[in-house]
Amino acid sequence: MATGVRAAGLGLLLILLSSLAGCNTSSIYQDASYNPPVYWGQHVVKRGETLYSIAWRYGRDYRELGNANGIAPPYPIQAGQVLRLDLRGTVTSSGQTTSSNRGQPAQTAERTAPPATTGATARGGTRDSARDSSRDSSRGTTTATAPVVPRPATSTPAPGRSQTVANIQWHWPHVGTVIAGFSTSGKVNKGLDIAGNAGDRIRAAAAGSVVYAGSGLLGYGNLIIVNHNEHYLSAYAHNRTILVQEGEDVEAGQVIAELGSSGADRPKLHFEIRKNGNPVDPARYLPPR
Repeated sequence: MATGVRAAGLGLLLILLSSLAGCNTSSIYQDASYNPPVYWGQHVVKRGETLYSIAWRYGRDYRELGNANGIAPPYPIQAGQVLRLDLRGTVTSSGQTTSSNRGQPAQTAERTAPPATTGATARGGTRDSARDSSRDSSRGTTTATAPVVPRPATSTPAPGRSQTVANIQWHWPHVGTVIAGFSTSGKVNKGLDIAGNAGDRIRAAAAGSVVYAGSGLLGYGNLIIVNHNEHYLSAYAHNRTILVQEGEDVEAGQVIAELGSSGADRPKLHFEIRKNGNPVDPARYLPPR
């Protein structure tokens, strides 16, 4: 009898392990000691996601992930679509700049495609869909957890010091004190944490196009991702209010958000720069203070 129970238990364990082998849970990007990229499992697209935000979540270059799944610019995806993470794509440098891409806004998942898997849980993300930003069929409307309001007419670029790196003029996104620096060991931090007061102005670090604005990435709160060119992206997390929309062009120094504490334990800006999908130290790009 005991032998039968043990055999049944072992069989159940094997079934569980085999089911987990093909999927990714939220724990892989909530774990501070874990540093992507992820090259296993798959992701089922949720309403409101873009290829940029999905690639950001898994530490992949959006161009490479798109190529791996047969998705070409402007990278249209739809809810229910399955993206394979176990495939690796190639990236061919086209020499495109931000200005040449501004006519191709990020494509947000809106329509619901027939699910490719059985069961109601998206295998690439969290089971709680309330954590994801949701948009109506007219695109661009987020939930109350990620407020987006029109940018004030007076929100013009502010003068300030800049530093040109990789042919991009970089500016500090906020004037506050850096309270946590970039680190790839110990307590991993993929960017800079900058202190501030709720409601402070957050400015675009460089000119580009908004490719994500929402709250669908765990640990980032209300997040904005800006595409500067085919190699560089920057991200602005924990905002109280988002003042720009996906597909909108922004100038360096333009106010894009209000500082907040969404997804954080205190008001602060978490700022990242990624090159070809990989986190890099923003302090090497921003001008000396």
